[in-house]
Amino acid sequence: MPQSFHSRLSSASRSVLLASLIMGALASCGPAPAPTGINDPKEAENREVHEANKAVDKFFVRPVSEGVSHVQPGPLRRGLSNFAKNLAVPNDIVNNILQLRLGKAVENTVRFAVNSTLGLGGLVDVSTAAGLPEQPTDFGETLHVWGFGEGNYVELPVLGPSTERDMFGRIGDLVLDPIWYVLPTGEALAAYGLVVIDDLNYRDRYKSTIDSILYESADSYAQARLLYLQNRRYTLGQTTSSDGANGFEDPYADDSFIDPYEDSNGN
Repeated sequence: MPQSFHSRLSSASRSVLLASLIMGALASCGPAPAPTGINDPKEAENREVHEANKAVDKFFVRPVSEGVSHVQPGPLRRGLSNFAKNLAVPNDIVNNILQLRLGKAVENTVRFAVNSTLGLGGLVDVSTAAGLPEQPTDFGETLHVWGFGEGNYVELPVLGPSTERDMFGRIGDLVLDPIWYVLPTGEALAAYGLVVIDDLNYRDRYKSTIDSILYESADSYAQARLLYLQNRRYTLGQTTSSDGANGFEDPYADDSFIDPYEDSNGN
């Protein structure tokens, strides 16, 4: 990434941040109402993207994840997972502030400081052991807090299941992430390279569950869509019971549930 691009990204981030603050003020009436059912008017197009994503997974992501994971000792995989989670915390703090959840912003700041120092740059999760658990968030949740609705369901190329709101949330997280502006470009890219390796480890860790959904279910698209929306609505506090609230049963009613579409950073 050339320096000129880094400068343009920095300028863009300031513009997006200013626009975000204005939108937040305009949409500060409260969180978006809970959606019901599935809103997928472009299902045909989404299914095409889903099939392409399955091909990418089958011929690239799955075999690479197996190879990458198997050459790493267990402590290294745990260290990379801790590092990836710690790297995401500055972005969590920014979103906590934009959500006006200042208590969580303080807690995440303390967590980041502790893990970055006593935890050897985040390789060791000292904070959780000390009673400061993870509190991940993202710009998609920020938009929800500001009152923006979920929008239509979307299957993104490579990235997979999403919604229109979370699609814009991903863009916001990329632009607003402080890591890009604190670290030199090369070091920031190297750090995110380690995050990619951790994502591959995550794919291998839950390969039996993911493979059963993608390659063994009768309709992998419908199954992936359902799991994503269940998990996301639960995370945002929009699914609170196991009696079919908001058109779904609560996937977390069973403590053994593992969402294969939750990334390794907990988002």
